[in-house]
Amino acid sequence: MCGITGIFHPRSPDRPSEALLRRMNDIQFHRGPDEGSVHIEPHLGLGHRRLSIIDVATGQQPLFNEDGSVVVVFNGEIYNFQELAQELEAAGHVFRTKSDTEVIVHGWEQWGANCVQRFRGMFAFALWDRNRQTLFMARDRLGVKPLHWAQLPNGAVLFGSELKTITVHPDFPREMDDRAIEDYFAFGYIPDPRTIYKQAHKLAPAHTLLWKVGEPAPRIARYWDVSFEPDGKLSLAEACEQLREKLTESVKLRMISEVPLGAFLSGGVDSSAVVAAMAGLSDSPVKTCSIGFDVVSYNESEFARMVADRYRTDHYTETVKADDFGLIDRLASLYDEPYADSSAIPTYRVCELARKRVTVALSGDGGDETFGGYRRYKFHVREQALRDRLPAGLRHALFGTLGRIYPKLDQMPRMFRARATFQALARDAVDAYCHSVSILRDDDRALLFSPEFRKRLGGYRAREVFHEHARRAPTDDALSLIQYLDYNTYLPGDINTKVDRASMAHSLEVREPLMDHPLVEWAARLPSSLKLAGGEGKLVLKKALEPLLPNDVLYRPKMGFAVPLADWFRGPLRGEVQRVLKGDTLAGTGVFDAGMLARIADEHLGGQRDRSAMIWTLLMFERFVAGQDGRAAPGSGSRPEPAETALHA
Repeated sequence: MCGITGIFHPRSPDRPSEALLRRMNDIQFHRGPDEGSVHIEPHLGLGHRRLSIIDVATGQQPLFNEDGSVVVVFNGEIYNFQELAQELEAAGHVFRTKSDTEVIVHGWEQWGANCVQRFRGMFAFALWDRNRQTLFMARDRLGVKPLHWAQLPNGAVLFGSELKTITVHPDFPREMDDRAIEDYFAFGYIPDPRTIYKQAHKLAPAHTLLWKVGEPAPRIARYWDVSFEPDGKLSLAEACEQLREKLTESVKLRMISEVPLGAFLSGGVDSSAVVAAMAGLSDSPVKTCSIGFDVVSYNESEFARMVADRYRTDHYTETVKADDFGLIDRLASLYDEPYADSSAIPTYRVCELARKRVTVALSGDGGDETFGGYRRYKFHVREQALRDRLPAGLRHALFGTLGRIYPKLDQMPRMFRARATFQALARDAVDAYCHSVSILRDDDRALLFSPEFRKRLGGYRAREVFHEHARRAPTDDALSLIQYLDYNTYLPGDINTKVDRASMAHSLEVREPLMDHPLVEWAARLPSSLKLAGGEGKLVLKKALEPLLPNDVLYRPKMGFAVPLADWFRGPLRGEVQRVLKGDTLAGTGVFDAGMLARIADEHLGGQRDRSAMIWTLLMFERFVAGQDGRAAPGSGSRPEPAETALHA
């Protein structure tokens, strides 16, 4: 696991500044504290920070082919590298290391841009081919590893694992993207390929970027997509057997390591499944860790202990106080752009805990998307069944009216909060799902934003992100469609972003067995009835795990990784809410209606409405804006590292 960065001059053979490249590389020291190197030649400079996991002795980067004409910097793991290395050696390629990185340079030589089709893993890499005068970049299929890029006004191209490697460049323009702000306040994150800045982009999951010297722009192409064509011949029993086999294979591939390895164990189905598979493959006790909370309603540690006891893992738990809000400023700087998933706090803490004992941890991320585990999936499928029974005109008239006149009852039990359901039923499937997952819904954002900002948006709405993906969706099945939307938005934009930044902040590598793309492809072809049936999500996964895990783990209500925001904002952070929502920073952006900001604070603090999600979203945006105004000097915060090397061609 590492951090990569670089500078590319497509218009001229200029050599990038070594001092600037080192600054860009060092600002992500946390991603790779073991080693750091740069390579510079005409047109190009590459930087790499290394966290040594595989081939610790000889896997340094940047890494070259035999004659030095192809060089790569790489973040991630290619899990099938041993199999690929054998195939490439048989084709005549000579390997100098035992690292997975080397299969990328030889794979490029052998297969060109199609090499990414052969890689099984999580990856983001940048490769330079001097003979072809070509820069080639790629990101893994599900967006586990990040990659950002930007072109400066002078034509120079910057790229890196984290956005801070780009923004540290003194010539980078920091103008915010209005559409990204709209997206952020809808979703709590900024979906690919946007970033908060107009001039910077994320390379989207399952995409490559190829840029030849002399060409004015890159060629960006999608190389993979998930298909939901159902295999109706598979019975539940057959699916369970195949799932156990595929899970075991995926976990086994991710247990290859030359450094201490363990797993997160939350007590939920997904992490418990991973630990059960690891225990069956390991001769020694699996190292597991979990965090508990000092508030019972948020604490899952007893269920983690059940699994740990069953498999006699080397288990370690730490209790986190429910008032662990001291991380707010740290999180704001960690994500480089506004990011509002409050579960980033416990995720940061569990990564911090894991790093005390291991360098690599396996997680259960991706299980809900792959096997239909979110509660919102159940509600959406039920609502869609009703939509399908009623003509669109009748739905819009009936439920649209009810959605407008029914009062908001945020404090009442869910059965009485019908307004959101009425609003969803009045919409089509895509708009309804976007409505259900939005932190701030359309009407909330319309009130929150100033008239000037709404005018600047020019009619753009965040739901267009979902519609763009839905137009490409290879399915019209109610469950499969929203799984597809989550694969392209929530999973890479929220979940994977959260885990990558939290783990890399502690120089911890996290691996993701339930996002193995062959497993995802197999699960996508299962009929939806094997994933969601009778209100039970992840049916096939739970049935497959019945011989391996306690029923109390498999069939208890889902808790999630939550924090008590509402209590924080009415208690110890009350003054902070007043300062942020009634202060100058947010008002000075021109984005918000100042009166509405004050009203949000008063309604929440007065107990009239629960505005905690909206306040957290505003709080994290305020921290980002304040950081832009008073940001540290470029390169500050990086640590000196005596093993720095530079390679010049």
